[in-house]
Amino acid sequence: MIDFDIAALRRIGLTNPIAARLASHDRGQPARVASVHRTALVLHDGQREFPARPHPSLDASPAVGDWVLFDLNEQNEAWVHTLVDPLNELVRRDAHGTRQRLAANVDTALLVMGLDGDFNLRRLERYLMVARSCDVAPVIVLTKGDLVPDADAKAAQVGARLPATVPVVRVHPLRDSAAGVLAPWTGEGQTLVLLGTSGVGKSTLTNTLTGAHQETGGVRKGDDRGRHTTTSRSLHLCAGGACVIDTPGLRSWQPDADEDDVNAAFDDIETLAAHCRFHDCSHIEEPGCAVRGAVDADRLRNYHKLLREVRHAAATPLDRIAERSRWKVLNRMARARAQAKR
Repeated sequence: MIDFDIAALRRIGLTNPIAARLASHDRGQPARVASVHRTALVLHDGQREFPARPHPSLDASPAVGDWVLFDLNEQNEAWVHTLVDPLNELVRRDAHGTRQRLAANVDTALLVMGLDGDFNLRRLERYLMVARSCDVAPVIVLTKGDLVPDADAKAAQVGARLPATVPVVRVHPLRDSAAGVLAPWTGEGQTLVLLGTSGVGKSTLTNTLTGAHQETGGVRKGDDRGRHTTTSRSLHLCAGGACVIDTPGLRSWQPDADEDDVNAAFDDIETLAAHCRFHDCSHIEEPGCAVRGAVDADRLRNYHKLLREVRHAAATPLDRIAERSRWKVLNRMARARAQAKR
């Protein structure tokens, strides 16, 4: 069993479950990954940050928020030899389907969206699904309400469209009041991650919560799209004892999820579906559907879109061949019916 300073590690998010996992190892010093670079890491041991390198024997790539064990060599260099199993991890898939770990051991995801040109309810629902699929509690954070005249109407749209169980708050990232609004999620031992597109105020909000001095930037005129001032994920300490992970802007996010995760993010649809006439109702055109008409039409379309995405991602090559064959048969039947009517 390794010996570690619990009081110091609590400053960087140590919890009882993580402490138990650390205690199951017999060598090394514990630390948390604060940032990841191409061939090096930056670790935090509760007292300071310092560089480290992953040992060639390490069987996985660490992500920001991971807990690791390291040893010092004769030159006093830190080498990470053990990656402690994470409690959860935020993952996305790239265009080739490869899994990319974004952050680990997160309690709350602050889903940041601007009420200006960044306003996009479908993208917000996608972020919500990803958070739920990773067992991370979501909180919607609306910014830039001072820049548009219809901020109240847009905020009302968010509240009306999403399930009432998802907290929705409005903040001005530059103002100290933002820390007070987010205080319920920034207590000692908590770890938060900021997710959203570039220019919505993630780095500014991080600076407000932590007193850090990350570079921030504005948005382009005309489309309100932000510049990528944050280019890598990094962990920072909040005054209240929490840790916050800032991330680069994400415009597209292929979920690493399944149908259950989609249903969890759209739990209002699942609840209503219990009252449909048919137990396998797809909520498209079946009679006696309890979902159509009760749920926002665009939200329902986005639900079907995300279901198609996760089904396609989970399909095997044989499944895709069978699906193509099915559509070919349906198309031939449709052409035959059209010719018969002529």
